[in-house]
Amino acid sequence: QLQLVESGGGSVQPGGSLRLSCAASGFTLDYYAIGWFRQAPGKEREGVSCIGSSSGDTTYADSVKGRFTISRDNAKNTVYLQMNSLKPEDTAVYYCAAGGPGVIDYGLGLNYVFFGSWGQGTQVTVSS
Repeated sequence: QLQLVESGGGSVQPGGSLRLSCAASGFTLDYYAIGWFRQAPGKEREGVSCIGSSSGDTTYADSVKGRFTISRDNAKNTVYLQMNSLKPEDTAVYYCAAGGPGVIDYGLGLNYVFFGSWGQGTQVTVSS
């Protein structure tokens, strides 16, 4: 059974940093693109970032470019999202999910419709 588990969320002040982890079990990550998505209360789920399979291509939402960095460690079967300079508007539940290897090439890396095997999410709260 394919399963993704997120961790690393928490509460930080504006300007702070967090690193989220997305660990896979039941399958190896290196075939899949892995995306990070977030959903704030009352808002639609939105794509944050995605990393391709073996190519390592990445894509980011405009709202997080220059602040967030996605990376993967296939040996550890884990994808990370380093979040710096956090803002209150980054507050949300963050999810990771697996997509087909071509999602970035087709410009679909931030479209949650094309991802599956969703994790349970991890809460990120940015507040002073």
